[in-house]
Amino acid sequence: MSTIYKNTIKNIGAEVTAFEGEEMFILFGDNAPDTLKDFCYTIDIQPVSEKIEVGNTVVIDGSEYKITAIGHVAEQNLASLGHVTIVFDGATEASLPGSIYVEGTSVPKLTIGSEILIKK
Repeated sequence: MSTIYKNTIKNIGAEVTAFEGEEMFILFGDNAPDTLKDFCYTIDIQPVSEKIEVGNTVVIDGSEYKITAIGHVAEQNLASLGHVTIVFDGATEASLPGSIYVEGTSVPKLTIGSEILIKK
């Protein structure tokens, strides 16, 4: 597997726990709008080296989650804004344009320093 995206959590918004039970989390670069910043995990804006596709794998602190669907602006937003929502419901059709859907039954616990990779 080759890594096509790599990032690290550098800050945790004060309200990220508001999404507990929603099976998702939100990543955003430093430019997150004030109304959303407290609900996000902050990352640096990093390039995506290849197209993100269904069947690729999101790796969070060593745990792997197969991508099942991708919203039509998810890759663009991730590369340009550091913004994407990772949804852990295994949906095969993206209902939100800026989201990546993965197999998984629960959202992993993210901390400052947690590593997020996308592998092909």
